[in-house]
Amino acid sequence: MTTIRICALLVLAAIICSCRHSTESRGTGPIKVVATTGMIADAVINVAGDSLEVEALMGPGVDPHLYKATQGDLKKLSQADLVFYNGLLLEGKMGEIMQKLARIKPVIAVAESIDTTLLLASPLYRDAYDPHVWFDVSLWKQVIIRINESLQEFDPPNAHYYQQNTDNYLSQLDMLHEQVARQIGQIPRDQRVLITAHDAFEYFGRAYDIEVKGLQGLSTVSEFGLKDITDLVRFIIGRNIKAVFVETSISERSIKAVVEGCSKQGHQVQIGGSLYSDAMGASGTAEGTYIGMVNANVQTITNALK
Repeated sequence: MTTIRICALLVLAAIICSCRHSTESRGTGPIKVVATTGMIADAVINVAGDSLEVEALMGPGVDPHLYKATQGDLKKLSQADLVFYNGLLLEGKMGEIMQKLARIKPVIAVAESIDTTLLLASPLYRDAYDPHVWFDVSLWKQVIIRINESLQEFDPPNAHYYQQNTDNYLSQLDMLHEQVARQIGQIPRDQRVLITAHDAFEYFGRAYDIEVKGLQGLSTVSEFGLKDITDLVRFIIGRNIKAVFVETSISERSIKAVVEGCSKQGHQVQIGGSLYSDAMGASGTAEGTYIGMVNANVQTITNALK
């Protein structure tokens, strides 16, 4: 067993001990919730209102596929009453930590509550699914429902309050879903192609009838090579695509290589803007909420492709 492996197990053991102490000694203060991503934290806030303390581990511009928990994160997790994470291997490097935590406190993988018949299978791994479920607003509603159920189970006295908030938020998401479909539908069919750095937008494409192409796979852990760039350049030129997009949580290097490849072939393709993929915008901005993030993405896409 390597030294690194031993250290990791010791850290996990410390988390379990501190979690047990935290669970046993929790007083009458507000319930503390830790979520991995900003999208999940925003979902909890919309269900719980201001009745809980909610904190996200990953902020703007953070790639959850590559994220490694810090000592500060471990402390927050140990002090939390509930932990929500996406699951479906989105937080790949934190999977073992979540499994350990689940032995002693409620740890909910919100995307794994969705019926697998509604999920997109991974093209590379058997029995694995695309984790980017938030890009289909109708699927994200299932996440909201799961969070509501978890909070009601943990905090029965406030169940009615959580349900009221959930019903109101689900109505907002219904309107958002219809609005996105209308806006994307305004893009001419031959230009309705969304090209990004990695395959985060497949649910978006299926839900809103737009073709999606990514240079990398479902996870940014995967590497892209010259053949991937060449194939995508050929596709863009063949379809006469006029815009591609970068992502706020991923380096622009890959997409810029595609743009340069197109230019060398005599085809000018523009970077149509920056999309929020695996992380939302800054706290306190419209894009720092789920609805605001979705609206910003749709506006960027339609402005570039219409």
